[in-house]
Amino acid sequence: MTTALLPASGTSGRTPLIVGLLMMLVVLAPPAWAHKASDSFVYLTDNGQNLRIDVALRDLALLVPLDADGDRQVTGAELRAARAELTRTVESGVTTSASGEPCRLEGKTWGVSEHSDGFYAASQYRVRCPDGTAPDQLRYTLLFDVDPLHRALVSLGSEDSERLTVIGPDTGSLDLAAPAPSRWQTFALFIGQGIWHLLMGLDHLLFLLVLAIPATLGRAGNVPEQGRVPGDPSSMGLKPRLRSLAGIVTAFTIAHSITLALSALHLVTLPSAWVETVIALSIAVTAVNVIWPILGRRTWLLAFGFGLVHGFGFASVLADLTSGTGQLAVALAGFNLGVEVGQLGLLAIGFPILYWLSQRPMYERRLVPALLILVGITSLMWVGQRMPI
Repeated sequence: MTTALLPASGTSGRTPLIVGLLMMLVVLAPPAWAHKASDSFVYLTDNGQNLRIDVALRDLALLVPLDADGDRQVTGAELRAARAELTRTVESGVTTSASGEPCRLEGKTWGVSEHSDGFYAASQYRVRCPDGTAPDQLRYTLLFDVDPLHRALVSLGSEDSERLTVIGPDTGSLDLAAPAPSRWQTFALFIGQGIWHLLMGLDHLLFLLVLAIPATLGRAGNVPEQGRVPGDPSSMGLKPRLRSLAGIVTAFTIAHSITLALSALHLVTLPSAWVETVIALSIAVTAVNVIWPILGRRTWLLAFGFGLVHGFGFASVLADLTSGTGQLAVALAGFNLGVEVGQLGLLAIGFPILYWLSQRPMYERRLVPALLILVGITSLMWVGQRMPI
């Protein structure tokens, strides 16, 4: 098996600066931001007696040299050669204890698993604590030193309860003996995760940008009343533009909420590589449509159609973590709400800036074409990186 490593006046004076900053965001953004954040998956079952850890090979490559021959590919032979060091690295970053005494991890199986965003090193252990007791503390520090955005998504299962949680650099450990969180606590936790994963998905953010741009084009003050076309953003004042944007956002929200639920509940499953490829392609198509509306000017239809695909991309986090978990419905609702809260927050900040810029002559002549070209090129690069070979 071979898997590719992921690469790794005063007003006129301010406007070029904003243009430059937006261009830098697109051009310099790393491919790793393209959709899914850096996550590992930790599964504790049988009251903490069995532990499984899945860590992305692209993340482990930051700690262990996997690509021995430097061809930007990791072969099965290279992975087997690095197994001992990989195991030591994982076991140094994931530890358990009982009453302050360290527990021993007894290796059971080791191999490669495939998640929605690629291949992971998967290790299964039997947890051996002093006097045969169950562990009461899980500590996770893997990758935090090299990637402060990394998170461990944790699923805890026992005979009478199931629990989903997250360990980040700000926490570092988990009290396994603590009472299971309420549904509201789990709901609130995954609202935060929804916001987090939205902000880490640059392709989703660029798609929102391209969806919002049509609602800022054409200054209504320059369009004669008799020449205004109902529904055309260039013929609107601010309030109709906001209503147009609200319709676009609503269509996008409904669409990706539907497919997020279908995918996370394992009712509909699509090949992740093709989903991510179409997500990237959707950005390019929508950007082109702003300049040449070959698919029409009803941006809300584009938002709904492509939103169905984006929902499958968002679902990868929950689908990878919560298969068979009783708290799935609560986590799903919280995660979806978090995505929407983050989305609305970004638009609440971004749209007024775009609208303010739209009052400047250079906005439509220079800024918008430059942004659309850069976004289109970036998304097409992602298409090339993601397309299954």
